[in-house]
Amino acid sequence: MCFYDLSIISIALGLDAFSMAFSVGLSNKINRKKALITIVIFGFFQFLFATMGGYLGGYFNMYIFHLSSKLGGVIVLLVGLLMFKEGLSKEDNLKDLNFFIIMILGICVSIDALVIGFTLFCNMSLENLILKSSSIVGIICSFLTATGFLISKKIRRNSFLKEYANLLGGLMLIFFGLKMILF
Repeated sequence: MCFYDLSIISIALGLDAFSMAFSVGLSNKINRKKALITIVIFGFFQFLFATMGGYLGGYFNMYIFHLSSKLGGVIVLLVGLLMFKEGLSKEDNLKDLNFFIIMILGICVSIDALVIGFTLFCNMSLENLILKSSSIVGIICSFLTATGFLISKKIRRNSFLKEYANLLGGLMLIFFGLKMILF
C-alpha cells in the first residue's frame, strides 16, 4: 500500500475523531489539558486498534465489527443526549469530561480502525509495515482531533454560537451515534 492510499484511509478513519472533538469542543467542559489528553488518546487508540486488526487479520471481521460499532454508537448517543439536555436546561448535567469518558470516546471512534486493520493491514507480511502503517493512522487521527478542537474553540468565541454550542454539539453526537448504530 502506497503512502497516498494510506493517508486517504487515515483521513477517512480520523474524521470520526474530528467530528467527536469538534462536538465535544463546543461544550464548556473541555480545557487545554483535556483537549491534549483527548488528542493523544484518540490517536493512540486508532494506532492500537489498527495494529491489533493487522495482526488478527480477517478472522473476526464480521462478528466484532458489527457488535462493537453498535455499542460504540449507543455510548456516543448517550453522551450527545446529555450534552443536548445540558444545553436546554442550562444546568451542569455533564459534570466533567473525565479521563474515563475520554477513554470510552477514544475506543468508540477507533472501532473502524480495527476493521481497517483486519481488512487491509493483515496482508502485510512484515511486522514493521503494520506498525508503520498503524502509526500513520494514529498520527493523522491526532492531527484531525486537534483540528476539530481548534475549530470548535473559534466557534465558541462567537457569543451567539456559544449560547447554543451544547445544543449543536449534542445534536451532532446524537446523529453520529445514530449513524454508528444504524449503518
